[in-house]
Amino acid sequence: MGINNSQRAAAAPELIAAMTGSAVQLGPLIQNPTIIIFDNQSDQGVVLYWNLVQWKTFTADEALVLDLRAAHGNAPNYTFSIGDTFFATGAGAGSFSISYLYASNP
Repeated sequence: MGINNSQRAAAAPELIAAMTGSAVQLGPLIQNPTIIIFDNQSDQGVVLYWNLVQWKTFTADEALVLDLRAAHGNAPNYTFSIGDTFFATGAGAGSFSISYLYASNP
């Protein structure tokens, strides 16, 4: 039986790294996120790469929340994949964080 994604959430370990001016790895994802938060906690812009593709440049202190569930609460098969890896490049003081929830069986 499939997971009813509107019933139970579990938290994955936070992926976080200090910005050093060089690319730092965040990941891999250990579950398929239903809600994911990208948080630039540094005082400079950070370029985020998703599976080695430049995806988004975050301004200082910018955060992005992606709710990957459908409007009615059930998560379709539209999410990041288990094993996806992110790299962040930024030179400012601070860190970059990825936090996410995933669906689990009760």
